[in-house]
Amino acid sequence: MDKRTARRLLTAERNRLKSILESLREETAGVAEKGETLSDLSLNDQHPADMGTEVFELEKGMSIRNNVEAELADLDRALHRLEDGTFGVCEACGRKIPEPRLQAKPSARFCVEDQAQAERESRIA
Repeated sequence: MDKRTARRLLTAERNRLKSILESLREETAGVAEKGETLSDLSLNDQHPADMGTEVFELEKGMSIRNNVEAELADLDRALHRLEDGTFGVCEACGRKIPEPRLQAKPSARFCVEDQAQAERESRIA
């Protein structure tokens, strides 16, 4: 994959994720702006199930935000690899990462085989 195509893919994915992150921040901004906490909300006349739903939604949003932030960090590292000439090279075996994989996941650090091995090892640990 040529450098221009790679930069375009990485930038497009980065912009998409930044948009998602901004939406997530807007969804939680109301709680932060009002200064409410879950304990404040519990003083309202709410059913315990409603509180459970609010807690679940808040935790879900935080989890999604953490994942998006991690993906953005991966994209930033991929842009750095693009600049230093190591983009598209598997960090484990040093072989070229196939273009279809880079098109599907522009921030890929490993070839499919080494990615699978890394995932197996992370489950064992």
